[in-house]
Amino acid sequence: MKTYLLVLLIFATITCCLDARLQACQPSGKIRGIKPPPGQCNPENDSDCCKQGKMYATYKCSPPVTGTTKAVLTLNSFQMGGDGGGPSECDNQYHSDDTPVVALSTGWYSGGDRCLNYITISANGRSVKAKVVDECDSTMGCDDEHDYQPPCPNNIVNASKAVWKALGIPEGDWGDYDITWSDA
Repeated sequence: MKTYLLVLLIFATITCCLDARLQACQPSGKIRGIKPPPGQCNPENDSDCCKQGKMYATYKCSPPVTGTTKAVLTLNSFQMGGDGGGPSECDNQYHSDDTPVVALSTGWYSGGDRCLNYITISANGRSVKAKVVDECDSTMGCDDEHDYQPPCPNNIVNASKAVWKALGIPEGDWGDYDITWSDA
């Protein structure tokens, strides 16, 4: 009987903790898309432009960071005139597409705590270190400041072409790619 109660207690604790972890990062709200003014959304790198009336989920959090945090790698240009919009949040600079740099979803960006630090990204049997230079805003979007693009999902590592090349991912597969990452 004691063994049964102990097993039941352990099971209840694990179930509770897993449930809490799953609820740890739920959408924090929604914003309604607006139609971008002509020429105001840069669709470079297959970037999405907001759609009039479409509802987009927003997040103030991201999944917990582990030694192998699962994420989706997306393509972004951090160069002047690129689809990343303005200069990077961390250093107010533009960065060459030939430099391994990333923007992280709001929760992982953590108010800038990871700014100018490196993360290790793994995929396709390879790894690369990239510098965090920007936030992929999960809380706002569909406005001039965000190039009329929707808010980022909460699990995005938005990377320069240099990251994709270093991982050896064929250009035809560039866009959304499952990866893992960790702080370097």
